[in-house]
Amino acid sequence: MPLRFADITVATPTKDSLATRYQAIEALLERGARAQAIEAWDKVRREYDSWSALVSLRFQQDTADAEAKDARDYADALSPEATGFEVAVKRRLLADADRAGLEALVGAHAVRLWETDVTTFDPIIAKDLEEESKLGARYTEILSAAKLEINGQTVNLAGIEPFAQDLDRETRHRAEQVRWAFFEAHGAELDEIYDKLVKLRHGMAVKLGYDTYTPLGYRRMRRVDYDATDVARYRDQVADHVVPLIAKVMEVRRRENGWDKIQFWDESLTDSAGNPVPAGDHDFLVAQAQTMFDNMDKRLGDFYRLMNEGGFLDLKNRETKAGGGFCTSFPTHGVPFIFANFNGTDHDIKVFTHEMGHAFQNWESRHQPGVDYLWPTMEAAEINSMGLEFLSHPQMELMVGTAAADRFRRMHLIDSLAFLPYGVCVDHFQHEVYARPDMTPAERHAVWRELEQRYMPWTDYGDIAYPEKGGRWQAKRHIYYVPFYYIDYTLALCCAMQFWVKSRHDYQGTLEAYVALCGRGGSAPFQELVRSAGLVSPFAPGALAEVVAEAEKVLAA
Repeated sequence: MPLRFADITVATPTKDSLATRYQAIEALLERGARAQAIEAWDKVRREYDSWSALVSLRFQQDTADAEAKDARDYADALSPEATGFEVAVKRRLLADADRAGLEALVGAHAVRLWETDVTTFDPIIAKDLEEESKLGARYTEILSAAKLEINGQTVNLAGIEPFAQDLDRETRHRAEQVRWAFFEAHGAELDEIYDKLVKLRHGMAVKLGYDTYTPLGYRRMRRVDYDATDVARYRDQVADHVVPLIAKVMEVRRRENGWDKIQFWDESLTDSAGNPVPAGDHDFLVAQAQTMFDNMDKRLGDFYRLMNEGGFLDLKNRETKAGGGFCTSFPTHGVPFIFANFNGTDHDIKVFTHEMGHAFQNWESRHQPGVDYLWPTMEAAEINSMGLEFLSHPQMELMVGTAAADRFRRMHLIDSLAFLPYGVCVDHFQHEVYARPDMTPAERHAVWRELEQRYMPWTDYGDIAYPEKGGRWQAKRHIYYVPFYYIDYTLALCCAMQFWVKSRHDYQGTLEAYVALCGRGGSAPFQELVRSAGLVSPFAPGALAEVVAEAEKVLAA
């Protein structure tokens, strides 16, 4: 019988139950039964990760549900304890003189990941980690409770998007005024939350022997084959090659629409005829997606059927549902789950294909030997998600209709390119913040505004005061939740767009390379996975050159 999401249950762990199971693992190691110990440990980790994913998902599905909030609080408190048990086993295994034997059992890359992991935790920071989770959850609660009034309607932050992309310029202007009035009203608390997070993270880093949080943040992201210097060089590539291209695109848009200048509320209207939108509602897209994935590849089609029929999709926007979109997984069962907030814009198609890319990768790599290999590190994982966005281009007639398909593809290309400067701006901001953790909130806002002027010099907020003073970053949940994550999207986009270039000349061969990459999961570090798919590392000189050249050719057509 096919698995259904409703059937997934995982026992709630306790500190005592975890201690008992980890004591059994230690006993196996004491007896020299290393292979058995690793097998038992993998089982514990899969069960804990599945339970944690369920708790987090249920809270995101309804942030006002008291029972879900209590369960999340319990998970926040237990997480450092679980991490402590896990790190202790990693340290024990890494201390074994038989390194070659360990690598033969679990893989050399897993050992390297563990060497990174053990430098990111000590019981001395357990309470700090719990507090970090609580501060992040408070940020989510504030944003999820937003009630925005526009054109006689009350919407949440996801629901404002159709108005922000409206063909009528004044409606777009009003949408941004309403959006940023909300952030201004909550700005002081959002600043306070972030100030506490920055100081908390810096304190954890100092306790663990680091000068600043940045190297700890990189290690928490399990980055083992590049560092902050490589990332800074990549940001420069974006500034040198992509920023001038987007400036030209913005100027073309200004001329097409007869505007004196581009305003911030004009940036989201990529198409002067109106951004193409889905040709139907939630149910239409869910049904059309089956045909789309069947047309692309039987493996994709069969997998999507399992996800849809099994109830592993939650795509409708609801009150008190957390914003954004993500894919989570239950490694005890091998089937992932997609969460999103459809709002009737092109965002629905993008987030759907994006999260399906994550889900398909997790499904394809479910037979990897250990839990460490089920997911790649995030910059590699985002290649799988963004890659599917571009590989689904030939099927867009199904999603937006024949007349709008070419316009959608063009819009997606432009939006992807325009995202790169914003993405590296978010990353550069965080490097500045954690280099100077004692900055005041006002100083952080000033830093953001200064960086915006380097990476997005076309942005003019007009009379929208809050982002004009540097408050735009507060809408980006990654800055609060996962420091240094956001650059991963831009690194992956550099690679995903290489898939796009290749697919224009050899679609089937490119799709096979994509599926193979998904199947490798997290069995290798980022740059090795990139090379295995025939792609160029974003850190290589000129990595963006071919993509930019192809994009310029397409946009000029």
